[in-house]
Amino acid sequence: MSDLIDDPSPGENAPEFSVSDLSGVIKRVIEGEFSHVRVKGEVGRVSRPRSGHLYLDLKDDRAVLAGVIWKGVAGRLTVQPEEGMEVVATGRLTTFPGQSRYQIVIEDIKPAGVGALMAMLEKRRTMLAGEGLFAPERKKPLPYLPEVIGVVTSPSGAVIRDILHRLRDRFPRKVLIWPVAVQGEKCAPEVTRAIEGFNAMTLGGALPRPDLIIVARGGGSIEDLWGFNEESVVRAAAASDIPLISAVGHETDTTLIDYASDHRAPTPTAAAELAVPVRLDLLGWLDAQGGRLLQALSGQVTARRQRLTDLSRALPRADALVEGPRQRLDALSEKLPNALRGTIQMRRVALSEKAGALRPGLLRERVQNRRSSLTSLAARLNTNALRRDITQRQRDFDRLSSRLSDAGTRQLRDWREALSAQDRLRETLGYKATLRRGYAVVRGDGEVVTTKDAAGQAKALEIEFADGTLALDGAPVAPAPKKSSKPKTPPPEQGNLF
Repeated sequence: MSDLIDDPSPGENAPEFSVSDLSGVIKRVIEGEFSHVRVKGEVGRVSRPRSGHLYLDLKDDRAVLAGVIWKGVAGRLTVQPEEGMEVVATGRLTTFPGQSRYQIVIEDIKPAGVGALMAMLEKRRTMLAGEGLFAPERKKPLPYLPEVIGVVTSPSGAVIRDILHRLRDRFPRKVLIWPVAVQGEKCAPEVTRAIEGFNAMTLGGALPRPDLIIVARGGGSIEDLWGFNEESVVRAAAASDIPLISAVGHETDTTLIDYASDHRAPTPTAAAELAVPVRLDLLGWLDAQGGRLLQALSGQVTARRQRLTDLSRALPRADALVEGPRQRLDALSEKLPNALRGTIQMRRVALSEKAGALRPGLLRERVQNRRSSLTSLAARLNTNALRRDITQRQRDFDRLSSRLSDAGTRQLRDWREALSAQDRLRETLGYKATLRRGYAVVRGDGEVVTTKDAAGQAKALEIEFADGTLALDGAPVAPAPKKSSKPKTPPPEQGNLF
């Protein structure tokens, strides 16, 4: 400490400290004297920043002590501190020079007795109930005979053996076991992941999706069962799409998952009994139903047979039904020949009367009358008017044909002139026309040369003029083929189609 203290000024007995030096001395004194303390108090303000650390106040009726729980310790706590909880905190006192205050760095924190846990449990139950997580209308009915049952429990305890034994006795089913820790700090997150994992399975996948989930654990103290009171477990149970049975503890034990589940079983064995019916009872019920069905069918057949017999007695005999029609048929068959002869005679007389009316003179007279009528109609037909109309229509048709031919000729001429103009424009814009104006194209090694340096680096040069190509040594190169200047013969004009 002597290194941190300046010598007193002349006439002064008290040494001088800097603010940092004094804060450091106080920090070492407090940490040395209170390196391990246990403090009992009520949790006041609780803050959880993004860093993961947890800041809180411990208070009583006369004082407040600031506390901090580092991220690693906060993740291992079995019970998370909440405002208003009575706790016992274990840690060491230290100072925070930046704010001139002292605080306790908490290494462990537990509720101060069962009463504090129960008060926190009731507060959490009221909060979750207010959100509607325990509402009866949210609960789903249990399947009568599930094909696959998912069990969330410890794989090494007696609970899973009891469940499997009871299922085997009542009605064997497929069972998927999701192993979890049923107490301690890992209990809540593992149970939450198990419930969500069963719900995330796909129907018809390689691993079958359960039709029913059982969350089971044996009895224990409230501290042992506390993992099933955590908010994450309750929310996962309430959000499960698969019906869920809670079987945590004995019949007198109650956890928050019991309120959120679709059905609560007093024991794990009772959960197995709720999951499946008794196979022998079903077989007996089926036999009884089969007997009742057979008896009902026999009774119905007997009743229908008796009814048919009674109705048949009231029906007349078949011979009695056909006697009357048979007699009428015989009577009509006797009358038929006479009726046929009478009809033929009447038709013969009518035919004779018609034939007598047809005389040769009368026929000639009718033909003469029809001929006179046709002659008068032919005279009424004016052939000259028809001929004039046909001539007028022919002239109109010729005039329209001539106009159509002239329009087609003009259209072809316009197209030919536009095509010639485009061809002249093409010749003007091409580099061949530029060559004819006195320019030349220089190529080196087959490429166009535009600079002196490129010409100097080329192994061979060619100069293209309008009338041909010349090598550097003056040897003429085969002249480029000239495009024929002979104008294209225009296509013949469209003639008159008529």
